[in-house]
Amino acid sequence: MRAKNRSFDWLRQAQDDLRFARAAHRDRFFAQTCFICQQASEKALKSILYFRGARTVLSHSLHKLCDELNINDELAKAARILDQYYISARYPDALAEGTPSEVFTREQSEQSLEYAERFLAKATEVVK
Repeated sequence: MRAKNRSFDWLRQAQDDLRFARAAHRDRFFAQTCFICQQASEKALKSILYFRGARTVLSHSLHKLCDELNINDELAKAARILDQYYISARYPDALAEGTPSEVFTREQSEQSLEYAERFLAKATEVVK
């Protein structure tokens, strides 16, 4: 028996995460916005991989997922930036000093939202 393709589930969760990231940004939770944008982008890429038949996808690295999908354009550059937020936007010990809530900026949050929107647009284009 073949496992159900869950690509649409991954895409819908990515869309919901992006909605949450927008709300976090509005409320000035910039570090959390950056992290959630990384998560939404990761789920969007995983939706493509599952749509194309992957059985398991274990990586959390956007740039590794982009490599698997042969994405080497502006999204690959965005992936490297968002990957930096996977840990640093959550844990104080990932920073030289201070907390993520003190260090992350509105500009980083806005850029993260823009990048996540691009990843979701790509996934939506592929996963139909």
